[in-house]
Order: sequence, then C-alpha cells, then structure tokens
Amino acid sequence: MAEIVRMPKLSDTMTEGVVAEWHKKVGDSIESGELLAEIETDKATMEFESFQEGVLLHIGVEKGQNAPVDSILAILGEKGEDIQELLNSEKATKAEKEPQKEDKSVILTEPIKELPVVSPTVNQTFNSNNSFPPAETISNSVPKASPLAKKLAEERGINLKFVNGSGTGGRIVKRDIDNFQGKSTITGQESFIDESVSPMRKVIAQRLSESKFSAPHFYLTVSINMDNAIESRKAINNAISPSKISFNDFVVKAAAVSLKDHPKVNASWHGDFIRYNNHVHIGVAVAVDEGLLVPVVRFANEKSLTNIGEEVKTFAKKAKDKKLQPEEWEGNTFTISNLGMFGIDEFTAIVNPPDACILAVGGIQEVPIVKSGEIVPGNIMKVTLSCDHRVVDGAVGSAFLNTFKNYLENPVLLLGKDSI
Repeated sequence: MAEIVRMPKLSDTMTEGVVAEWHKKVGDSIESGELLAEIETDKATMEFESFQEGVLLHIGVEKGQNAPVDSILAILGEKGEDIQELLNSEKATKAEKEPQKEDKSVILTEPIKELPVVSPTVNQTFNSNNSFPPAETISNSVPKASPLAKKLAEERGINLKFVNGSGTGGRIVKRDIDNFQGKSTITGQESFIDESVSPMRKVIAQRLSESKFSAPHFYLTVSINMDNAIESRKAINNAISPSKISFNDFVVKAAAVSLKDHPKVNASWHGDFIRYNNHVHIGVAVAVDEGLLVPVVRFANEKSLTNIGEEVKTFAKKAKDKKLQPEEWEGNTFTISNLGMFGIDEFTAIVNPPDACILAVGGIQEVPIVKSGEIVPGNIMKVTLSCDHRVVDGAVGSAFLNTFKNYLENPVLLLGKDSI
C-alpha cells in the first residue's frame, strides 16, 4: 500500500525545507535507511534517509523548491500502484485545515443611477470645498498627447511640457517625440533583482524580531587595553608554531571563565522561571552567504586556547559548507559576535535566544592613551554586552564585564595548566 514520505523537521526552528538534491528518481526501488534526498534547512543541508521502503511513485517537491514541514515530499508504494486517491485525500485534508475566507461580495439590488456631469467654467469661483482646480490650470498642467507619444516620452525621459505638438490642436504625437532635440531627464538606468528569501534568512528574521521586541535590551560598553594580550598571543604562537591562536580565542576563553565567576549572566528567560546554567556553552556567530549561524563551543571554560581555536575553525568551515549538524548549533548559554576582523570599531548585537546576553566585539584600534601620567600609544578593543533586562540587571552585567576585561588585560590569569 502506498505511503506518504513527509518533509521532515530537521531542526528545532525549521518550518520549511528546500530539496537540495534527489538521490532517487521516480521508478527506483528504495530500501529503509537508504539515502533519499538532501534537505536544506534554515541552518544546514542534511542528508535524509527513508524510513520506509518501496518504489518511488511520486516526487512532491522538485529539486530547488521549498515546502512546509509535514507536506508531501514523496510517495512510496508498489510498482504501478494508483496514488491519485491518496493525493486527493491529502488535498481535501489540507483544504479542511485552511481557514474559510469570509465572503465580502456585495449584491446590488438597485440599478446604479447615472449622475449628471458638471463641467466648471473658467470664471467659476472655487471655495475650500471644491476638489478640482480651475479649468485653465488643468489644460496648462497636462499637455495633450497621444497614448503612444506619452509612452515613448516616459521611456525616453522626455518631459512633455517642453515638446511642441504638431497634431490637431497642438496635440503631441509620435513624430514630435522622435524629433525632440531637448535634453532627456533620464540620467541612469533603474534596475533591481528580486531574490527569494532562504529558509535560513526567514528564521533569522523571525527569531531576531522576536528577541528584539520581546526581550527588553540594554547595553554596556567597556574599552579594554589589549597590549598584554597582543604580547601573549605573539609569544604563544611562536611557541606552538605552526599552530596559531587568534584574539577571538582569547575572547571566548575569557568570556567562558568570566561566566563561571558570574553565573547570573550565564542564564536564560523561560517565562515562569529563569534558568541559571552551571555549564558554559559559548555560541560563536559565524557569517555565511545567506546569513548567520551560531555553532557552539561546549564546556568552553574547560578547554585550552588551541582547542577552542581548532573547534571554531572547524565549525566555521562546516557552516560555510552547510554541513553543521543540529547538535553543533544547539545548547548555547551565551553568545559572542566578533566583527573586529571586518574593520568594525564597536557595535551592538541582538540577544540570541535563549541566552540572556550576547557580547559584541569590535576590532583592536591603536589610539593614544594615558599611562602613568603620559600620553602613549595603546591598543584598545571595545566590547558591548547586550542584556535581557528580564534576567540580568545593570550591576550584574557590569560586574561580568569588569571581570572579562581583567582577564584580557592580564591574560596570564587565563594561562594556567593545560590552558594553551
């Protein structure tokens, strides 16, 4: 008997999927557990194995098309089996679930009476209740022109006001437009491209809109002297060459350790309760072509700088290749978004649910600073903590930032045993 294979829900935020590739065609036999298709979700492209077996009788979503979760992806059954009744039943069930549209049509029971037309004269006096201008204004503001002449004038950017009409009664005709020697008003060519919104971009828009308008945000910014971090990074990279660690690795490690010192920041809002996490899972925002993915470095406070760096690099490559798996992007307790490598001095970020906070990291800028009473060059990095005020208060967020700043300005505090 024919069975429907439905569009699977492959992530917690997935509402629809795009078929990136079919590995079977209509008429092929399929075994349970065999690869059927590749489905693009809002976060990654994932392989989908069939839980059923039989002959592929029908493909409900062609390659490159999108469809809602639970809609017909395919139908499996016996060779030659009639599936029309199954398709009709599914169509009827869908129609029953759709809300009925209210009939807003109006039935006219009386014929419409033709109203007399009143034409204003040139000498007519107008008051504030008149909705049309004097007759001479009308005739002067819109030159008489044939429909073709108007169309050509619009295409060529010609203002009809400056064209002399050679037609009857001074009417502008095609030859007047063709012979017009004046200057065109067009200075460039307007164009645009409409691009369908990807599943990833839809979810980003939905989740960030919900966060921005439901979570009361406030922002705390500090400036951090990165001189010692720069020297420490240089010394570490010389010692572990050819491996390298980045400033972002320092940021992740410092944030993770600071969260253990300030567990009220390592929290999330759940409506009836606030969850304070004992573990530290840092979400690291990664830019991809279609938007943003946030893979998670788990137990980041327990990992070395090199381990954090290698993990983030691996996640970044998998994110760009759309190979991240659900367990790699779920479970964050705090998020970091670093735009310093893109030349951004400072910015604010929107809290990434379910986290209570997100840290926006700018680039390191060489600026004059006061040190021991003298103006000297210094390397300053600005970071901004966005907080959900339902969970975190100003004093709590400030205490976290001061601890975070202390770790980066004194990185030796981060470099205990097995920290490199």
